[in-house]
Amino acid sequence: MSDIHLDDAVLAALQDVMEAEYPALLDTFVADSEERVRLLREAEAQGDPQGLRLAAHSFKGSCSNMGAVMLSDLCKELEDAGWSEAMELAPALIEQIEREFAIVRILLKSERQRYRV
Repeated sequence: MSDIHLDDAVLAALQDVMEAEYPALLDTFVADSEERVRLLREAEAQGDPQGLRLAAHSFKGSCSNMGAVMLSDLCKELEDAGWSEAMELAPALIEQIEREFAIVRILLKSERQRYRV
């Protein structure tokens, strides 16, 4: 697994593409990710491996698009656990995802601060 929280090259490319909308993209990712973590917890609580797999897959994609490398890797592990119906792995993986998202959230809020008007 990678030890990169955020890939600066991905963020730079997003900034180039999004231009003035870049800060809104950062805000949207953070808000969306909070909902995705909630969905992971819900699927775990319901013992729903398919729901877990689908939520992890979706979160993995958005993390990858934003350059959140470690978070994407953890979501991949959780997705794999959902595929194999290894629900006993879910609590620890979701906890790791929550911890990594907390780090990513702080880094993105710092990135967002650079664009305050």
